[in-house]
Amino acid sequence: MWDNHKALKGLADLLLFASLLMILYAGVFWVTHAPVFPVKRIQITGHMKRVTPEQLRFIAEHELSGTFFTLDIDKTRAAFGKLPWVRDAQVRRRWPDTLDIEVDEHAALARWGENGLISVKGEWFDAASDENLPVLYGPAGSQKDMGQMLERLRHQLDVAGLVPARLWLSDRRAWRVELNNGIRLELGRGEVESRVTRFASYWKDTLGALPYHIEYVDMRYPNGFAVRMPDYRTPPASVKK
Repeated sequence: MWDNHKALKGLADLLLFASLLMILYAGVFWVTHAPVFPVKRIQITGHMKRVTPEQLRFIAEHELSGTFFTLDIDKTRAAFGKLPWVRDAQVRRRWPDTLDIEVDEHAALARWGENGLISVKGEWFDAASDENLPVLYGPAGSQKDMGQMLERLRHQLDVAGLVPARLWLSDRRAWRVELNNGIRLELGRGEVESRVTRFASYWKDTLGALPYHIEYVDMRYPNGFAVRMPDYRTPPASVKK
């Protein structure tokens, strides 16, 4: 081999190429890890009502580490996602020293029983709120369906000046709603929206004017409804002489 000039030249070229690769790798490693490339600016954008600047500053100061090149983007997203009202955070590097973070905040639609909130996108999240929100009670996994039903009921009841305060969905998919005036509506499993529309019409024309306390209205009848009025008394029958 040592007498084979072509083999020796090939080996020397290979060693030279390997050396250049190692030098290049070392240079890239130094450039990407050197403290001369720190993240100097963090630009946070997004329409935020609940996430405070103090919370964002705390995450930036305590959770982010590394240089402009070595900072873990996924880890950074997860760090901002720990904040209760943050739905998502998009993180991008901007040369030469800036980190752009766009925060997408949850918008609360309702409470999920005694445990967390439901967003306008039908997503459950664990956060505290002092808003006067309707309350939903239903099987696990029904959050999105219930959120959509709540929005439809709001629209249908608005013509009667009423607002849903509590909404139930049973395991058998039967619906019940309590209104802001305390009246409960039994809506059953089918034709829920048409039943609510029918109730709203009767409320405007008849029920709302009755001088009695209405406890609940059962709308599950095909052509009518049943009303419970605890203080209603049937007038005595007249006696003919």
